[in-house]
Amino acid sequence: MFYIRNFENEFEFFLDMLYESIHIPENKPSKEILLNSPDIRKYHEGWGRKGDKALIAFDAKNQTVGAVWYRLFDENNKSYGYIDCNTPEIGIAVSKDVRGKGVGTLLMRKIIQQAQDEGYNTISLSVDLENSSAINIYNKLGFQDYEVVGTSKTMIYKL
Repeated sequence: MFYIRNFENEFEFFLDMLYESIHIPENKPSKEILLNSPDIRKYHEGWGRKGDKALIAFDAKNQTVGAVWYRLFDENNKSYGYIDCNTPEIGIAVSKDVRGKGVGTLLMRKIIQQAQDEGYNTISLSVDLENSSAINIYNKLGFQDYEVVGTSKTMIYKL
Protein backbone atom coordinates (compact mmCIF):
# COMPACT_ATOMS: atom_id res chain seq x y z
CA MET A 1 0.00 0.00 0.00
CA PHE A 2 1.29 3.43 -0.95
CA TYR A 3 0.16 6.89 0.11
CA ILE A 4 0.53 10.25 -1.62
CA ARG A 5 0.68 13.66 0.00
CA ASN A 6 1.86 17.16 -0.83
CA PHE A 7 5.57 17.89 -0.67
CA GLU A 8 6.44 19.51 2.65
CA ASN A 9 10.00 19.41 3.98
CA GLU A 10 11.49 16.69 1.79
CA PHE A 11 13.65 18.91 -0.43
CA GLU A 12 16.67 16.58 -0.27
CA PHE A 13 14.47 13.64 -1.23
CA PHE A 14 13.04 15.74 -4.06
CA LEU A 15 16.62 16.37 -5.28
CA ASP A 16 17.35 12.64 -5.05
CA MET A 17 14.29 11.92 -7.16
CA LEU A 18 15.15 14.67 -9.65
CA TYR A 19 18.56 13.03 -10.07
CA GLU A 20 16.94 9.60 -10.52
CA SER A 21 14.53 11.01 -13.10
CA ILE A 22 17.37 11.91 -15.45
CA HIS A 23 17.84 8.93 -17.74
CA ILE A 24 21.58 8.46 -18.32
CA PRO A 25 22.23 4.70 -18.57
CA GLU A 26 26.04 4.87 -18.55
CA ASN A 27 28.61 7.17 -16.94
CA LYS A 28 26.00 9.29 -15.17
CA PRO A 29 27.67 12.27 -13.46
CA SER A 30 27.42 12.59 -9.69
CA LYS A 31 24.26 14.07 -8.20
CA GLU A 32 26.05 17.30 -7.26
CA ILE A 33 27.55 17.83 -10.71
CA LEU A 34 24.43 16.90 -12.67
CA LEU A 35 21.91 18.87 -10.59
CA ASN A 36 24.09 21.97 -10.73
CA SER A 37 24.53 21.91 -14.51
CA PRO A 38 22.73 24.86 -16.17
CA ASP A 39 20.26 22.66 -18.10
CA ILE A 40 19.17 20.85 -14.92
CA ARG A 41 19.51 23.49 -12.21
CA LYS A 42 16.43 25.27 -13.61
CA TYR A 43 14.29 22.33 -12.44
CA HIS A 44 14.97 22.92 -8.73
CA GLU A 45 16.52 26.36 -8.25
CA GLY A 46 14.22 28.61 -6.23
CA TRP A 47 11.73 25.79 -5.66
CA GLY A 48 8.42 26.98 -4.24
CA ARG A 49 7.64 29.70 -6.75
CA LYS A 50 4.19 30.10 -8.28
CA GLY A 51 3.37 27.09 -10.45
CA ASP A 52 5.62 24.65 -8.55
CA LYS A 53 3.90 21.55 -7.23
CA ALA A 54 5.27 18.28 -5.87
CA LEU A 55 3.72 15.15 -4.43
CA ILE A 56 5.56 12.53 -2.40
CA ALA A 57 4.78 8.80 -2.20
CA PHE A 58 5.20 6.82 1.04
CA ASP A 59 5.00 3.12 1.78
CA ALA A 60 3.20 1.48 4.74
CA LYS A 61 6.30 2.09 6.91
CA ASN A 62 6.14 5.83 6.14
CA GLN A 63 9.32 5.66 4.02
CA THR A 64 9.54 7.99 1.02
CA VAL A 65 9.50 5.93 -2.17
CA GLY A 66 8.78 8.34 -5.01
CA ALA A 67 7.94 11.83 -6.11
CA VAL A 68 6.25 13.63 -8.97
CA TRP A 69 6.37 17.35 -9.61
CA TYR A 70 5.70 20.05 -12.13
CA ARG A 71 7.04 23.47 -12.83
CA LEU A 72 6.24 26.26 -15.26
CA PHE A 73 8.90 27.59 -17.60
CA ASP A 74 8.89 30.45 -20.11
CA GLU A 75 10.35 31.48 -23.47
CA ASN A 76 13.52 32.79 -21.79
CA ASN A 77 14.06 29.66 -19.69
CA LYS A 78 12.78 26.70 -21.69
CA SER A 79 12.82 23.21 -20.26
CA TYR A 80 13.30 19.96 -22.18
CA GLY A 81 9.53 19.38 -22.37
CA TYR A 82 8.60 23.02 -22.92
CA ILE A 83 5.31 23.65 -24.73
CA ASP A 84 4.36 27.15 -23.57
CA CYS A 85 4.38 29.28 -20.40
CA ASN A 86 0.97 27.92 -19.32
CA THR A 87 1.87 24.22 -19.57
CA PRO A 88 3.68 22.79 -16.56
CA GLU A 89 6.33 20.16 -17.23
CA ILE A 90 6.16 17.01 -15.13
CA GLY A 91 9.07 15.10 -13.64
CA ILE A 92 8.80 11.80 -11.83
CA ALA A 93 10.98 9.19 -10.16
CA VAL A 94 10.39 6.13 -8.02
CA SER A 95 12.91 4.43 -5.74
CA LYS A 96 14.50 1.39 -7.39
CA ASP A 97 13.17 -1.05 -4.78
CA VAL A 98 9.50 -0.26 -5.53
CA ARG A 99 9.59 0.07 -9.31
CA GLY A 100 6.98 -2.03 -11.08
CA LYS A 101 4.59 -1.93 -8.12
CA GLY A 102 2.28 0.84 -9.36
CA VAL A 103 3.78 3.77 -7.45
CA GLY A 104 4.66 5.69 -10.61
CA THR A 105 1.22 5.25 -12.10
CA LEU A 106 -0.41 6.33 -8.84
CA LEU A 107 1.81 9.42 -8.67
CA MET A 108 1.06 10.32 -12.29
CA ARG A 109 -2.68 10.01 -11.80
CA LYS A 110 -2.51 12.24 -8.71
CA ILE A 111 -0.43 14.95 -10.42
CA ILE A 112 -2.71 14.90 -13.47
CA GLN A 113 -5.67 15.45 -11.13
CA GLN A 114 -3.76 18.20 -9.30
CA ALA A 115 -3.02 20.01 -12.57
CA GLN A 116 -6.66 19.73 -13.59
CA ASP A 117 -7.80 21.04 -10.18
CA GLU A 118 -5.43 24.01 -10.59
CA GLY A 119 -7.00 24.88 -13.94
CA TYR A 120 -4.28 23.87 -16.39
CA ASN A 121 -5.40 22.77 -19.86
CA THR A 122 -2.33 20.69 -20.68
CA ILE A 123 0.75 19.22 -19.03
CA SER A 124 3.92 17.99 -20.67
CA LEU A 125 6.92 15.81 -20.01
CA SER A 126 10.17 14.90 -21.67
CA VAL A 127 11.34 11.30 -21.85
CA ASP A 128 14.46 9.71 -23.28
CA LEU A 129 13.68 7.83 -26.50
CA GLU A 130 15.42 4.73 -25.09
CA ASN A 131 13.24 4.67 -21.95
CA SER A 132 10.57 2.47 -23.54
CA SER A 133 9.03 1.32 -20.25
CA ALA A 134 8.32 4.95 -19.22
CA ILE A 135 6.99 5.78 -22.69
CA ASN A 136 4.60 2.80 -22.48
CA ILE A 137 3.28 3.97 -19.10
CA TYR A 138 2.80 7.53 -20.35
CA ASN A 139 0.94 6.25 -23.41
CA LYS A 140 -1.35 4.12 -21.20
CA LEU A 141 -2.09 7.18 -19.06
CA GLY A 142 -3.15 9.13 -22.16
CA PHE A 143 -0.07 11.18 -23.01
CA GLN A 144 0.43 11.81 -26.72
CA ASP A 145 3.59 12.43 -28.70
CA TYR A 146 4.25 16.11 -29.32
CA GLU A 147 7.75 16.29 -30.80
CA VAL A 148 11.19 14.71 -30.76
CA VAL A 149 14.19 16.88 -29.96
CA GLY A 150 17.58 15.19 -30.01
CA THR A 151 17.39 12.03 -27.89
CA SER A 152 14.18 13.03 -26.06
CA LYS A 153 10.50 12.89 -26.81
CA THR A 154 8.14 15.56 -25.54
CA MET A 155 4.70 14.23 -24.69
CA ILE A 156 1.55 16.15 -23.84
CA TYR A 157 -1.59 15.38 -21.89
CA LYS A 158 -4.76 17.38 -22.53
CA LEU A 159 -6.80 17.87 -19.38
